[in-house]
Amino acid sequence: MSVYSMTGFGKGESAGSGYTLTTEIKSVNNRFKDFKFRMSSLFNPIEIELRSKVENEFKRGSFDISISYKKNEKANVEFQVDPKKVAAFLDLMKPIFDEKKISFQVSPVEFLRSDFYWEDGNDRDDEMSVLAKKSFALAIVALKSSRSSEGEKLVSKLLEHLGVYEVCLNEVEKLKNLYPDMIKDKLTQKMAEKLKDFKIDESRFLQEVVYYLEKLEVEEEITRARIHLGKLKAVLNSSGEIGRQIDFLLQELGRETNTMGSKSAHPDISSNVVEMKVQLEKIREQALNLE
Repeated sequence: MSVYSMTGFGKGESAGSGYTLTTEIKSVNNRFKDFKFRMSSLFNPIEIELRSKVENEFKRGSFDISISYKKNEKANVEFQVDPKKVAAFLDLMKPIFDEKKISFQVSPVEFLRSDFYWEDGNDRDDEMSVLAKKSFALAIVALKSSRSSEGEKLVSKLLEHLGVYEVCLNEVEKLKNLYPDMIKDKLTQKMAEKLKDFKIDESRFLQEVVYYLEKLEVEEEITRARIHLGKLKAVLNSSGEIGRQIDFLLQELGRETNTMGSKSAHPDISSNVVEMKVQLEKIREQALNLE
């Protein structure tokens, strides 16, 4: 089972004795299922059946379905001539000519006019319905192949973005160990400036620094981000309907990433967090196309 994009295109063609039917299906992303048929009213009786085929084959998407037909060019036009129409014409005209004692002569070419062709009726409708179903089935197969191919490309791209996110996360993890010393030095300098005429209780001061640093600790956020990252990779390397799972995991990753950014004032950590957010947004936008 493959991962499918909701973006794709499929075309199917089926030819019969009198007509050639062409079905084209274009699909784009949609939270649910949406159908738009563009076809002759001839196919209204089978629209529900065709809609059902799409619903059975695809989980989500907006489907623009077009069915068109054209009459075949026949090399042997006599195949189109209706003998009953020819006989009726002769039966009507010959007595009139006989009554007037006029010679009645007819060239066979006269019966090659469209007036003497078979009339489109139930036979045509039946043929059209059969051909429409065949061309529709072929278009469905082509659409599935297209959506599968697009899905593979999309997953590959999403994994690239996740790779960049993970590189930045590793940098944040390295830099977080430098953060306590930076905060301690900064607070010591501030305290020295503000309270230079007062003696500072070193023990008490260090307790306050530790308390302050605990509030800024991002170890838990990094750990949870790695867990969500692993789950997201597993989902992208799985198959089936994964769009909604990705959306949920992105929300969790975004929450942890935002917390890292809000807790840290270290410039290098902040720049990495910004890049992590950029990658998550790219993944979110592109993952909207996954089924």
